[in-house]
Amino acid sequence: MAVKTNTPHEPKTHRPPVRGRHWAVSTNHWLASLAASRILDKGGNAVDAGVAAGMTLGVLQPDIVGSTGVAPMIIYLADRDEVVTISGLGRWPRSASPEFFEKHHGGDLPLGVLRCVTPAAIDAWCQALELYGTLSFADVAEAAHDLASGGFATHRLLAETIAEDQVLYARWPASAEVFLAQGRPPRAGEAYIQADLGRSFARLIEAEGRSTGGREAGIRAVRDEFHQGGIARDILAHFEAEGGLMTADDLADFRSGHEAPEKISFGDWEIYSCGAWCQGPLLLEMAKLFAHHKFGEVSTNSIDYTHELTELFKLGFADREAYFGDPEFVDVPLDDLLSDAYAAERVKSVDRLRAVPDLPSAGETRLGRPETPWVWEATNSQQKNRTHQDTTYLCVVDKDGNGFSATPSDGYSTAGIIPGLGFAASTRGDQNWIDRRHPSVIAPWKRPRLTPNPALAKKNGKLAFLFGTPGGDVQIQAMLQVFVNHAVHGMDPQAAIEAPRFASESFPGSFWPHAHKPGVLRLEPALMHHAPELEARGHTVVPWPELGWRAGGVCAIAVDEETGDRIAGADPRRECYALAW
Repeated sequence: MAVKTNTPHEPKTHRPPVRGRHWAVSTNHWLASLAASRILDKGGNAVDAGVAAGMTLGVLQPDIVGSTGVAPMIIYLADRDEVVTISGLGRWPRSASPEFFEKHHGGDLPLGVLRCVTPAAIDAWCQALELYGTLSFADVAEAAHDLASGGFATHRLLAETIAEDQVLYARWPASAEVFLAQGRPPRAGEAYIQADLGRSFARLIEAEGRSTGGREAGIRAVRDEFHQGGIARDILAHFEAEGGLMTADDLADFRSGHEAPEKISFGDWEIYSCGAWCQGPLLLEMAKLFAHHKFGEVSTNSIDYTHELTELFKLGFADREAYFGDPEFVDVPLDDLLSDAYAAERVKSVDRLRAVPDLPSAGETRLGRPETPWVWEATNSQQKNRTHQDTTYLCVVDKDGNGFSATPSDGYSTAGIIPGLGFAASTRGDQNWIDRRHPSVIAPWKRPRLTPNPALAKKNGKLAFLFGTPGGDVQIQAMLQVFVNHAVHGMDPQAAIEAPRFASESFPGSFWPHAHKPGVLRLEPALMHHAPELEARGHTVVPWPELGWRAGGVCAIAVDEETGDRIAGADPRRECYALAW
């Protein structure tokens, strides 16, 4: 993978890398970073601080995250030298099936409660706190409760996305009350208050306060209030009124999965992801493809590098569509997909002078070579392709060397807010398929294949890098570019994040109705001078704006191998901010 850096000295950045001896935090909003730092100052650990930041982001970004959707996380436990994951991903109601949507909705996935899976974030945050945290739910929920009840200044991205989706929010009166409170989208700087959501947080805090038996029992009482208590009854009443499929048993029985991470070696590094219930292993596969592809003596972000890495992305996405789905229901051949032998063979198909016009064939594994041209056929849907359903990200490293990396997600634009509660149930069902040939087809109690995928990496056996981003199908592509900028080219986290970025759209989108754009390659302005040559090679170049948010919002923390300092970066493409001490 001989690739030359085109940065012989440290590049200039909009912000400096943030460096501290004790801890570091980087999240997709400055108030969430501050919430995490307050927890660390109280003596909480990385898990306490990460959960606080995650819940706070749900309040600050209800357009793209929400407080009760998904919350996948990957955690490094320093005292055990162990990496663990919590899926934080809901399941389809047991009565859901492709047949239901074919019979009643013509094979379409309607807006509203029928696309909702069990809300997972509260359960996931509680499990992380109970097992690995040190503080109470009330302690870590304080910032989220305060910002929901008292409000905060509307930020640029929130104002922009609400304005873009105001027709959807207006479909549901309770959503309009939150997102269009003045009969219009909020303007940047105006107070944004979510009183019902604040009262829901208060109910959870009160449930903890009524419990006896210590910290862990109190946290379990929070979870029970949401999944079996008064809040659960309010959720179920809404689903019954709206014709939803979720039952009391579905909500009560749900637990986030605890699963071993997936990992690969990459030189002196080990990269860790969550399992194939999300697209995390695709990051690992693409890193393997990068390692085995012979770029030659080309510079980072040169024409050749951009073209060839884009073609590697396409190889990975073809495999994602052919193989990835909930491993409890689907045999996902990660043993092949993440192997050196597979990568070495797969990269042979890259044409250095010509782009594959759509997607290449999937690779051959122990399951054979699936025929997958059906994957990019248009679905039978009149809905517009939703390109900004999004996510958020946060990471923390504490004074003891524990690491926390999470990508909470699920905004409220495709299902209505539940009256009186201030949140919607998880809309993550919109990442499933109704076509039975797809590995992520809907099935009873099955998990959707999730785009959010937190990651971390070790170097020479020590925690070295935590990273992730929002961005849907851009996530893996942005994450790999940032990781390579840091691990291969030695850029500090801020420089690695701010480097110009590109991404392919030549695959089926993860969000319903899974539209795709054959051959489309997005370039940031600093790379647009490559456009004529890339188009000559068969790419359809579409520009991104300068520091546009659709290119992702990467946050990262590196741990200096010599000094142990925590060095954090945060993406200026969004409201991301890093803090350290």
